[in-house]
Amino acid sequence: MPLPQQQTGQHPLHPEFHAIAERVNNWGRWGEADELGALNLITDEVVRAAAATVRTGRRVPLALPLQQDGVQTGMIPGRVNPLHTMTQINDEAFGPGALAVSDDVVTMGLQAATHWDALPHVSHSGRIYNGRSADTVTARAGARFSGIGTIPYLVSRGVLLDVARAKGLDRLAPDYAVTPEDLDEAAEFGRVAVAPGDVVLVRTGQIGRYLGGDRHGYGFPSPGLSVRTPEWFHARDVAAVANDTLTFEIIPPEIDGLWLPVHALHLVEMGMLQGQNWNLETLSAVCAQEERYSFLLCAMPEPFTGATGTPVAPVAVF
Repeated sequence: MPLPQQQTGQHPLHPEFHAIAERVNNWGRWGEADELGALNLITDEVVRAAAATVRTGRRVPLALPLQQDGVQTGMIPGRVNPLHTMTQINDEAFGPGALAVSDDVVTMGLQAATHWDALPHVSHSGRIYNGRSADTVTARAGARFSGIGTIPYLVSRGVLLDVARAKGLDRLAPDYAVTPEDLDEAAEFGRVAVAPGDVVLVRTGQIGRYLGGDRHGYGFPSPGLSVRTPEWFHARDVAAVANDTLTFEIIPPEIDGLWLPVHALHLVEMGMLQGQNWNLETLSAVCAQEERYSFLLCAMPEPFTGATGTPVAPVAVF
């Protein structure tokens, strides 16, 4: 996915992008000092209602394993899969015959596998969420505003919109752009109404390629969400959204030369967290078995100060 080369000599935005941005913009909605964006929609009442959906206690993990042969193939520069190194192995640090210690370290891209993108992960026109300057992201401090470490918790009702299953497919075609009409169809299929404060998970089935051993085919080309979908999420006051692809939106882009517009609309304009590489395959099967497509979702960000993203190990609870 050679983004810089594709953008050379072109303005990366488009009149249609600016029109949508104006309609979904949330700057100032929760005050000029706000750094949480749409997560403000997850109120105490929303969490109580989400907790009340738990009936059996059945739990479904949604994270990929953190491993060296993970989803990153070099297509996105700097996003390295976890490099795991042992620093101590059964070290009798307190003397012979005493307790022995094994310890280890990891080097990895924070968006290497299942993750949340923080609001300053992308910028456009020199701005990040709430109108702040993109220059507030620096080499020394990272993201000074709205970094992932500003989020203390993320628990809400999760809703699976299983677009692939609603169409009777294992996975969508690599060139398929998920539309608002597809989201409506999936909601009707799951007999669920998306409500304010919900975290929506959109299944395309694409991660099945990675799970089946096709690491390169998983990343590119890829189905994903259309530039038309941010207005759908905005109208329903969705708090955050994640899916089962490497890039979230359709790649190559549906509008020639307009790369990652859904990222910019979600993160910059709406202040809405976005997640990628979520494993929704078991969740799809469980939702079908349980005949319900909503659940308690626990998806706590790791609190890396100044970071523009974080690994996450989400769990759906039925």
